[in-house]
Amino acid sequence: MAISRRTLLQNSAAMSAMTACGLSACGDKAAVLPPTPQKEIGALLQSAAELLKTAYPETASSAGLDKGEFAYLKSKLTDRSTEGQARIQSSVKSMAAKLRAAKASDLSANDALNLDVTSAIFDTAAEGFDIPYGDMALLNYNWSYRPSPYVVAQNTGAFVEIPSFLESSHSLETGDDAESYLTRMALYAEQLDGETQRLDRDGRGGVILPDFLMAKTLGQLKEARAQDPSSWGIVKTLEAQSDAVGDYGAKAAEIAQTLIGPAMDRQIAALETFAPKATSEAGVWAKKDGDAYYDWAIKAGTTTTMSADDIHEMGLSELADLQARMDPILRSVGYDTGTVGARMQALAKDKRYHFAPGDTGRAEIMKFIESTVADIRGRMPQAFETLVPGFLEVTRISPDVEAGAPGAYGGAGSIDGTKPGHFWINLRDTAMHNKFTLPDLTYHEAIPGHVWQGEYTFKQPLIRSLLAFNAYSEGWALYAQQIADELGVYDDFAVGRLGYLQSLAFRACRLVVDTGLHSKRWSREKANVWFVTANGSNAEEVAGEVDRYCAWPGQALGYKVGHSEINALRAKAQNALGDKFNFKRFNDAVVLGGSVPMTVLGRVIDGYIAREKA
Repeated sequence: MAISRRTLLQNSAAMSAMTACGLSACGDKAAVLPPTPQKEIGALLQSAAELLKTAYPETASSAGLDKGEFAYLKSKLTDRSTEGQARIQSSVKSMAAKLRAAKASDLSANDALNLDVTSAIFDTAAEGFDIPYGDMALLNYNWSYRPSPYVVAQNTGAFVEIPSFLESSHSLETGDDAESYLTRMALYAEQLDGETQRLDRDGRGGVILPDFLMAKTLGQLKEARAQDPSSWGIVKTLEAQSDAVGDYGAKAAEIAQTLIGPAMDRQIAALETFAPKATSEAGVWAKKDGDAYYDWAIKAGTTTTMSADDIHEMGLSELADLQARMDPILRSVGYDTGTVGARMQALAKDKRYHFAPGDTGRAEIMKFIESTVADIRGRMPQAFETLVPGFLEVTRISPDVEAGAPGAYGGAGSIDGTKPGHFWINLRDTAMHNKFTLPDLTYHEAIPGHVWQGEYTFKQPLIRSLLAFNAYSEGWALYAQQIADELGVYDDFAVGRLGYLQSLAFRACRLVVDTGLHSKRWSREKANVWFVTANGSNAEEVAGEVDRYCAWPGQALGYKVGHSEINALRAKAQNALGDKFNFKRFNDAVVLGGSVPMTVLGRVIDGYIAREKA
């Protein structure tokens, strides 16, 4: 949610006044509450962190926090039932009120920032919970990027999320770990049923997946259900650790067969009940209070005050600027006829940049990524004074869900450093990737993108490490691609620089398409055709992207909005500091300030400028 310093101060003052005066009106001489002591602020922020760990136990495991007094969380999963979500909503609203009421005038700049950032995201989440349908994931460490008007979709829901979470984030070192894994498998079945309950509620209220997303979601569920449950990755993962934890494979297979499979059947049946009522309208505008939902989604996705029209025009303008940079490079490599989009489509057909089909090409892609990571890792001292380990594992997205998954995604590992960050790569078809776009994708998802930046958050207080802002993290990942270019990775590979610029243009197109779908009432077909034609992107990739925007309104806006804001702040710092501007220290300032709303990032950079001047 876009919250300026002024708004934070106004909210704080208003809440203080309400507390001092009760429900009656205050006169001009009303008492002013004293600032909240720093010790109490620290306790409040710690309480907020504990709320996130207990409400979202997956957070505790992914962050390596399911130890000590919180070891019991290793046998828990988020309650996705109607009642469970209502309890989380109540806790979030209560915490949001406490954070708003706290006064921070006697705190250090860092402590005040921690309070403001935490308050901002809890306020945004509380507003999201007030929307009476869909799934509000904004405070979930694992899936904070994807609030959705739909409880279940091709890329949303327990079926998509929990198997990969268990396979990658639930440590299996002892028999107790294995028992906790089995407990979580049973709870996964309960999560499916909880979601089925909520999608039935929403469906009766008219909030139903568009027909094309309904078909894709049902297809994924049915494809997995048609397999022998004993062959599911969630079972094989436990079997593979039998030497360390004991033979639990038979128990896992039984839970999959008797609990998870039937819960999937019930979810399939519920979706099939509403499938005949699904329409082809792609945008959330077609749902109840859909325009209001999209307004909230823009705030949550960009943490700015921009309107849909502002963002749409920004996308068109930035696309034109980027293609003006691409045109001379295309001419230099022999592509001088047609639009930039058409020439990029022609370039994509050049077999010199293709990977082989099938498993041979999948192996080529993994080796290519390994080489790219090694090269960029060695360049990091040129871009940062403060370095992090960049603990990384490159992993294929599970074939069970890759049909509905994005081309790639990534994130940092555990806070305690025991679990690596992941660069998840979709290899359902090697034609999804080519040799002039894959380097850029690697910089975005891995180093110096999500995995690298995420490790800096571990230097923050716990609550800040557990919170993420879409525009900051995705804006940083685009800026990470820019850093790679500025470090010279494409100096001898002009076609690679085209891939980088096309990637930025791709994100500019997102601004146009997301707002087109959800505000300007574009059809799915129009969105696909415009995207492919304007940017010269792979048609299969675009189809998956557009479907993603349909399921996650507003999320795709954060990338280019965040990237442009970081560059605007860099230009501000350069103008203010002149010869004192230092590339590495600016980059340090952005990452060491932690994940923040775009409206707060300006304060972080103002502090950096003041320190540099001093």
